[in-house]
Formats: sequence, structure tokens, C-alpha cells
Amino acid sequence: EIHYNKDRVIEITVRSDPNALVDLTEDVPVDVDFMYTVKWKETNTPFEKRMDKYSLSSSLPHHLEIHWFSIINSCVTVLLLTGFLATILMRVLKNDFIKYAHDEESADDQEESGWKYIHGDVFRYPKHKSLFAAALGSGTQLFILNLLLTGSLFCGPLFVTFCFLNTVAIAYKATAALPFGTIVVIFLIWALVTSPLLVLGGIAGKNSKAEFQAPCRTTKYPREIPPLPWYRKTIPQMAMAGFLPFSAIYIELYYIFASVWGHRIYTIYSILFIVFIILLIVTAFITVALTYFQLAAEDHEWWW
Repeated sequence: EIHYNKDRVIEITVRSDPNALVDLTEDVPVDVDFMYTVKWKETNTPFEKRMDKYSLSSSLPHHLEIHWFSIINSCVTVLLLTGFLATILMRVLKNDFIKYAHDEESADDQEESGWKYIHGDVFRYPKHKSLFAAALGSGTQLFILNLLLTGSLFCGPLFVTFCFLNTVAIAYKATAALPFGTIVVIFLIWALVTSPLLVLGGIAGKNSKAEFQAPCRTTKYPREIPPLPWYRKTIPQMAMAGFLPFSAIYIELYYIFASVWGHRIYTIYSILFIVFIILLIVTAFITVALTYFQLAAEDHEWWW
């Protein structure tokens, strides 16, 4: 059934006949006749409101309960992180700042510990600084290598993965395979739009760059990092840093992926915006907390 309003198609409903079945269990050629019937039905729904039925479906109580549960779960995570960071800042850092501000001479005489012990190493350049700058999308004004690395760090692996999957789809004659012309258009967009903008950004950054001035003097030789337990190493820290933000958005992420891959339509953008703001807050809080723990353990390689 095709519903139309004047010269606009509003909705298409496709149904299959459950009685028209073909046995394909045996690996032998089978002649199949495909037949279809089309019914045109006029509707008064304007073309601009053709998506309203999906919005109303998403706003049903049993759908909204799931989304609000996601928001409440995220808010609880934010409250816990807020209390945790407030405890750190109020009980630990505040006392240190007061001591250093009012009695600098006595503070200099005391033996430093924790994050204060590595103040001469925290602004040391990180390892693999070119890759670090490219991953952040900044620092392209430093070297030409950074410019090339920034333009290919994310696009390169994605393009290689896409080419592999598309080649497999072509080999199996799948309808999901993109034609060669479309691939060429995508490549031209990257080469003629993205790359020139990247070069312009690099030139602008190079012309406006300023010399980096660290708030405190960096020592000549890096301090040795004390042995750390396994859960304070890079990989566990990355897992912990990603778990809480993921727990704040995993429900909405499910609906987004379901929409991208075709069998759902996502229309609740207001809730998505709220969850996005919560994601930013959770990511900022967990970053501050883990960075403090790393510096408190006298690990000055905090950049990564």
C-alpha cells in the first residue's frame, strides 16, 4: 500500500503473503516467480508531517520509561562523581593550598609528597607527542608530520575497513555494496574538502602559535615513577575512564545504533540532548578524578 498526498508519497506499507512459500532447504536450483500488488491510497497527511506517527510511537509511556530510567541512572552517576570530587577538592587540595599560600617558608622546609612531589615533571612533553596531538586534533601547526597524521589517523583506518567490507559485499553480490562511483565521490569529498580545510587550519595555527610557557619550571631529568599496582596501569585506567561515561549513555546508544542499522526510527532528540550533556559532565569529572589519582601516585606521565 502506497499512501500519497497529491504528488508526494507519504507512507509505504509492505506485507508478504504467508501462503507463498518456497522450499530452499536443498542445495538445488529453484525457479521462483516473484509477484507483487500495489494499492494506491490517498491521504490527507501533509508531506511535512509524515514522521509524526513515529514521534508519537516513541512518546508512548512504555518507551519513555526506558529513556527516563537512562537519564535517572546518568544523574545518579553525576551526583556520585560530584560528591567524590568535592571530597577530594575540599578535604585534600584546600588544606594544601592554604598551607602553601600562608606559610610558604615552612612549606618549603617540609618534605613534599604525592602530587606536589612531581611539580617539576607534570609539564614534560608526553611520549609520542605527534600521535597525541593528532588524536586530539590539535598541534597541527607544530610539524608537517602532525598535519598528515591528523588527516589520516581516523579517516585512514575507517576507509580501509570500509573498503574491506565493501569488497566482501561485492564478492557475495550483496545489495549493501556501494558502487565504485559512490566510493570515488566519498574520496573526492575527503581530498577536496577535508584536506584543504586541514591545511588551512595548520597554516593558521602556525602563524598564530605562541611559545609554550609552563606554570612551573620543568626539571632537566624526569623523576623515576614508583612501582604501581596493576589497576593503576594505563589499560585498566582506560577501562575505568570509559566505563562510567558508557554506563551513562548505553541505553540511548542502543536506540541510536538500532536507528542507524535500519529497523528503528529515533525521534526523541530532546532526551538525546540531555544525555549528551550528562555525558560531557561525567567525562569531565572522571577525567579530573583519574588525573588526580595518577598525580597523587607520583606518576607524571598523565597526558595519555
